[in-house]
Amino acid sequence: MTGPWSQLDGDILEVLPPEAPLDMPVQDFRARPPRTAPLPTSPLNIGIRRAIMIGTTLLVTIIASTRMAGFAAMDGIDLRETLLIMIFTPLFAWIALSFVSAVAGFLCMIGAAQHDTIAISPIGRLRHRTAVLSPVYNEDIEEVLARLRRMADQLAATGQGAMFDMFILSDSTRPEARKAERAAYLRMRERFPVRLYYRLRPKNVGRKPGNIAEWIGRFGDAYEHMFVLDADSLVDGRTIVRLAATMERRPRVGLIQTVPRIVGARTLFARWQQFTSSLYGSIGTAGLIWWSGAEAGFWGHNAIVRTRAFAESCGLPSLPGPEPLGGPILSHDLVEAAMLRRSGWAVHMVDLPGSYEETPPSTIDHAIRDRRWCQGNAQHVRLLNARGFHWVSRLQLLMGCSAYFTSPMWLLLLIAGIAASLGTGSDWNHLPVGEVTIFVTLVLLFGPKLLGLAWTLADPVRRATFGGARRVLVSTAIEIPLAMLLAPMVMMTQTIVVVDILRGRSSGWSAQRRQVDGITFGEAARFYAPHVLVGVLLATAAIAAGQSIGWVAPVAIGLVAAPFICMATSRGDAGDWFARHGLFLSPNDAVDLPRPLRVVSVKRPEPRPNENGRGELAPRPLIRRGYDLVRPAGPLSLALRSL
Repeated sequence: MTGPWSQLDGDILEVLPPEAPLDMPVQDFRARPPRTAPLPTSPLNIGIRRAIMIGTTLLVTIIASTRMAGFAAMDGIDLRETLLIMIFTPLFAWIALSFVSAVAGFLCMIGAAQHDTIAISPIGRLRHRTAVLSPVYNEDIEEVLARLRRMADQLAATGQGAMFDMFILSDSTRPEARKAERAAYLRMRERFPVRLYYRLRPKNVGRKPGNIAEWIGRFGDAYEHMFVLDADSLVDGRTIVRLAATMERRPRVGLIQTVPRIVGARTLFARWQQFTSSLYGSIGTAGLIWWSGAEAGFWGHNAIVRTRAFAESCGLPSLPGPEPLGGPILSHDLVEAAMLRRSGWAVHMVDLPGSYEETPPSTIDHAIRDRRWCQGNAQHVRLLNARGFHWVSRLQLLMGCSAYFTSPMWLLLLIAGIAASLGTGSDWNHLPVGEVTIFVTLVLLFGPKLLGLAWTLADPVRRATFGGARRVLVSTAIEIPLAMLLAPMVMMTQTIVVVDILRGRSSGWSAQRRQVDGITFGEAARFYAPHVLVGVLLATAAIAAGQSIGWVAPVAIGLVAAPFICMATSRGDAGDWFARHGLFLSPNDAVDLPRPLRVVSVKRPEPRPNENGRGELAPRPLIRRGYDLVRPAGPLSLALRSL
């Protein structure tokens, strides 16, 4: 291992390569940056795809809202019903957009339409160097190094290890975390098959974006690309090499974002999230890729970035005014993707195997992470009028911030429904919102889940990776009621967060808990006390308004039972029990995690080899020669495949 030592104090040391500074100027959102080339967009029919998505969403929303207003107009529309319609319409549009995207993704996954927007190159001889960056902040360094060692071994096995350097970029503030990082690095650095460097910032200015920017300013000119990780990221070395080769062959591409799969789940909550993301997530992801094209988003990790393009385009300014809506941009990734795009660089998303991450182990930890995301996404409202942004980039920023504001709108819809019944003695189901609400719940909300389930059950190979048809169905039958109970909890949590942000309370930046085995009643009760109170008030108000408790019961039960749901789903032994009984299985259980990341072993039927004879767990498209659902020669199939 080579590299100069630089001593910060008596206990902290760094090992770094020679510096190669690269300027990263701070950008001005009020000025239009010069584009180095015309905006590349692929495929050529991306405009048709987006017209279908937006047009269908608007059409469905207009029909539903008009029908709702028509019912109300039969006996005159009063102020309460007007409020109900005004709240319901944007909520319906949001759900309709997700549903249309999921339908597009389903058609892509069954082979009726194509969604890839960039061809990924095979492993080949690389000409340029890539830095693999692992930012850490008071993390378990042993787990971080275990992941990096796995990736380094795989990079070396491709014969391309000399083209990659790994950097641990520490922003840790706790003395014990810094000491552990130093000791672990000194113990492991000589055993790495690729060059491994360690850097500690004395002050973590700018959080993760500042961490990456500091590295670019010191070493960026020596590397054509940087592969950005999170502390819990695990990416197959062969996937990294293929992405680097793709960047070399496509010089106008500035960023390629992979889609991480959830792995390492132990608690019941984590296993549940791993199962749902595997069963339903691919459908939504395929739809997102289908219409985003070269204006895709950036998730901040598990992505390869062209270093010079990022440096010249993505110097983040602080937003004027105090936090939470001012100050450093927290949800920087989508903004950086938009900034790359406005400078003329293509940003693509690809769904490749071998990209993984973990999920929070409990509902409380999920909510804490969501708190930071909500504040960061709320800042995006101030960037919607930034000069030079592509309209799809603006749409993605709008979707990111509106995702959190839908929760208080759902709560307002419930309150408005109760208020609309006051003094009338009528049940909410007899109001115009009732019929439409049932339609939204059954079709638009559960539609993507049913599409994901249908895609899995129809493919024998994919079905086997979930433990077989019976286990998939039983797991889904358990998951849907759990999701119905979790939804009010998330709604209330995000509503509290939005209120806090509007009150000017910043979330700060704290290290995530990645390992939890049980939440105490005291912690759960303190966190979910507002949820319980609101659940009781909603049920009481519904009864006082003369309504049956049936329609509000799922919401009230989810809120009142929130502490107990949190405690039950945060247990590791509960997750182990489900795994041993073949429930909440997913293809990602088969991922061989590096120590010390191993979780409970899962027995499953052996999948039979795919068409290539390599035993890969590759799902088959439903449409094949000989038994096509839509015949290849038919006009419908030709039209779908052309999109």
